[in-house]
Amino acid sequence: MDRREAVKSVAFLMGAALSATTIGVFLESCNSPSTSTAGSLFSADQEKLITEVADIIIPTTSTPGAKEAGVGPFIAMMVKDCYPSDAQKAFTKGLEDLEKQSKDTFKKSFLEISVAQRQELLNKVREATIAASKVEKDALEKQQENVTQKKSEKEAPGNAMTPKDKPKTAPQFFAIIRDLTLLGYFTSEIGATKALAYVEIPGRYDGCVDLKPGQKVWA
Repeated sequence: MDRREAVKSVAFLMGAALSATTIGVFLESCNSPSTSTAGSLFSADQEKLITEVADIIIPTTSTPGAKEAGVGPFIAMMVKDCYPSDAQKAFTKGLEDLEKQSKDTFKKSFLEISVAQRQELLNKVREATIAASKVEKDALEKQQENVTQKKSEKEAPGNAMTPKDKPKTAPQFFAIIRDLTLLGYFTSEIGATKALAYVEIPGRYDGCVDLKPGQKVWA
């Protein structure tokens, strides 16, 4: 299994932990080469910023963090080669907004502020994403109810909504970078062998094994 297939497998295992945008990428976009953007999507400073944000999400503790696992370049590659243009624009704008917030709040670039200050900014972005997602979810549920009601007036009851009728969620910068940080880290050699319990040459298959207190999840 190559890295691409490993990422897709982990994405589906994580399921609801991922945003709708990322799930959609692995269901559709990554199967189409047309999603790849020609040239460089990010500046050198933006690529560094991506790496530092990923390392805030998964920092070095008793195990190596996202930076050591090479997650930053993975995120940049995935956004450029797999995500649709609207998600790319949302992601790039998110980087620009994060840099602006850093300069407005601390009078310094995100790359120059402390880890604690980076955490403070990312917590604000995370909270704003959660709030926006809730508002969007409520609006989409209402929209779906209206579509279902209109269809029931024209068609027989019980007919399922067609794909074009289903509401689409807007891409969110923090959701995308969180998703790709998790996917990149746990499909890397460091993530699979040091953050998770790893057996290089496994023996028999045990479908259900109790974990001891403090034990790592199996890779």
